[in-house]
Amino acid sequence: MQRRSAFAFAACLVMVCAPAHSANAQDFSGKPIKMIVGLAAGGATDVMARLVAQKMSENMRTTVFVENRAGGNFIPALRDLTGAPPDGHTLFFISTSTLITQPLHPDYPFDLTKLTAVTQVATGPLILVMRNDLPIKSVRALIEAAERNPGKLSFGAGGGTGSSLYLATELLKAKTGIKLTIVPYKGAGPALNDLLGGQIPLIWATPNAVIQFVEAGKVKAMATASAQRIALLPQVPTIAESALPGFNVGVWFGIAAPARTPREVVERLAKEIGEISRLPEVQKRLSPLGYDLDFAGSEALRNLIASDHKRYGAVIREAGIAPN
Repeated sequence: MQRRSAFAFAACLVMVCAPAHSANAQDFSGKPIKMIVGLAAGGATDVMARLVAQKMSENMRTTVFVENRAGGNFIPALRDLTGAPPDGHTLFFISTSTLITQPLHPDYPFDLTKLTAVTQVATGPLILVMRNDLPIKSVRALIEAAERNPGKLSFGAGGGTGSSLYLATELLKAKTGIKLTIVPYKGAGPALNDLLGGQIPLIWATPNAVIQFVEAGKVKAMATASAQRIALLPQVPTIAESALPGFNVGVWFGIAAPARTPREVVERLAKEIGEISRLPEVQKRLSPLGYDLDFAGSEALRNLIASDHKRYGAVIREAGIAPN
């Protein structure tokens, strides 16, 4: 009897002395998880975040919901994130667009490299799209035409100076030394409309924005800025293979948490999201949009944030780009 009492007492003592955060890190069922999206509902980022949140809810047996905090150069969304406890219950769907915002604004109130990287979720290429009547058939020919006529070729950049579409042109200029005119647009839609209407000869676009027009023959895809050809357009060469080895510009999406989020919390979240990335129905939902589930853990996302922050920051400084 005494042995049983002593055993029970010892077991209780172990439970009492066990670190509280360890138990909380393994059990998310007592409190909902909020996924903040710094853009309006309905776009590709929002669709992706909601898909991940839905599957997290199912797998983790808790409520994971998306909250859109659009506008203000992501500042309202990041204020919400950084003001939350670092317990894994408030997350942020970070992307290339978010990252570019910091070096573009020297007085930006947040250092995105200090957030806790949880996991990369997906990646997507940029496509160089041209008008049907443009007499330039390849990236090499485009570079040669720009060398003969400096500043005469123009690119439409949806999202303005703070977008990956704008910086893709600046990177092309930096890699080749050519002069191009960049016309900023408030969004990808207006840039595409002017391309279709013949007002501008070239744009960068994400696959989901232009694939239907390419397939219908209304515009031509000249090249992709990805490392490999993409499944949606296997006949379209990459810029790297056709003219500029190593040229690789795309968009990526990931999940971040407040600074100082415990490692065990990050590992649990990354494990759950990694399992989601292997679900065929998730890839099936994203493939028509031109995005690939490209799961990578905390360290990989942290390194990506740091390297792209440095790369885009250098382009912004060297080109003298200011916010529009």
